[in-house]
Amino acid sequence: MFKEKYTIIGVMSGTSLDGVDLAYIVFTVKNNEWDFQILESETVPYSIDWLNKLKIAVGFSETALEKLNQDYTQLLAAIISDFIGKYEIKNLDAVCSHGHTILHQPQNGFTLQIGNLPEIAPLISQTVVCDFRVQDVQLGGQGAPLVPIGDRILFSEYEYCMNLGGFSNVSFEQNNKRIAFDISPVNTVLNFYANQLGLDYDDKGSISKTGICNKDLVQELNALDFYQKKHPKSLGFEFVKETVLPLIESYSIPIEDKLNTFTEHVAVQISVALPNKKGSLFITGGGAYNDFLMERIQCHLPEMKIIIPSTKILEFKEALIFALLGVLKLRGEINVLSSVTGAKSDHSSGIIYSPK
Repeated sequence: MFKEKYTIIGVMSGTSLDGVDLAYIVFTVKNNEWDFQILESETVPYSIDWLNKLKIAVGFSETALEKLNQDYTQLLAAIISDFIGKYEIKNLDAVCSHGHTILHQPQNGFTLQIGNLPEIAPLISQTVVCDFRVQDVQLGGQGAPLVPIGDRILFSEYEYCMNLGGFSNVSFEQNNKRIAFDISPVNTVLNFYANQLGLDYDDKGSISKTGICNKDLVQELNALDFYQKKHPKSLGFEFVKETVLPLIESYSIPIEDKLNTFTEHVAVQISVALPNKKGSLFITGGGAYNDFLMERIQCHLPEMKIIIPSTKILEFKEALIFALLGVLKLRGEINVLSSVTGAKSDHSSGIIYSPK
């Protein structure tokens, strides 16, 4: 008999590099109906040293990546242990951790999330479920996005579920299948330019709003090959580094204009990506705080009802859903949908590490 209640910590580090998200969650399931409560949540920011390492790790040698993986696993274990101690969390069923994506090249049959080494379980003295992407890539999938099954199980009342983080992605039902894909970079690019102004990010999009949209640049961005591809499709930082930033940098315009133009590009791509321009659009992720971006999305989707949830769900939805993926793995149930990733079949992905 399966349990009806699971006490879990979900752990997520996104491409926007704002830190490690941790959420202490109780899931209940009865007659296949799932419910959840986020009891505690926290984002632990990276030190400047770690921030710099993670920003350039995409170019590391194999040996340097192995060392980084070891070091990051130790860092993650310390962060999780501190979280457990701080909130006096007891009787956990598991810690379900995504790790941090360094390389994502599904076209080459490869994806790397650091922090998923076996020693993480004994380091925190807990069962750990992690490394959710590798198996999907081995089955011919994109290894992403993985959140849509959580959208289907936990947020089925909305037509569209969208996350605006380092990248934007969306999921929705179409012909009784869950469809999902990455849309475009978001904060990976916006934060890059905010950093050049000495800021961590463009608060509420207030700087972007002062810029002028460069029509030629927005046209070139919208014409990039990735946007012409059909789903399933996913993005990694390589696309930003090798394609998007060089294109933006080829224009000698002020940073404010670059921010404004890229915000417009994000909004255009979101409007193009949604097959039906009406209904409810449930938005989570740090981009939901960008008022200017929200304005531009609403402008391009005037008949769409945009819903932004409570702060806990907005900021910790990915940690919540990776916690759910871990529970599904513990139950031996499907947690990755082939309709989303393009893998050969639906499957139960992830690795379970014992603390002993």
